[in-house]
Amino acid sequence: MLELVIVLAIGSILTAMAIPQVRSGLYSYRLNSAVAMAKWAIQSTRFQALMKGYPYQVVFSAANTNYQIQNLPSGTTYANVGSVVPLAGSPMTVNQDATINFLPNGFVTSSLLHSQ
Repeated sequence: MLELVIVLAIGSILTAMAIPQVRSGLYSYRLNSAVAMAKWAIQSTRFQALMKGYPYQVVFSAANTNYQIQNLPSGTTYANVGSVVPLAGSPMTVNQDATINFLPNGFVTSSLLHSQ
């Protein structure tokens, strides 16, 4: 009986030591996932502007933690392309709104660059 209690104690201690590592790995995975999604949105929006020959933009919303791709085919106002896409499947915090504009000549501007 004593041996069983010792084995259970050792197992409990090892489990308690592993929990922070597992939690840290999970947080890292979630962050990398959100970054990869934002990176994909930026790259695909830039590609669309170059391919279609008119301006595109990607708008990141801090309040809703999502983004929306928009285009400007007529030259007057931006129109939504598709629906709003969440940045991550798990709760996260985005500290500010950002809009990144892509022109068909490859020129890129960002609302973050203008606000600093």
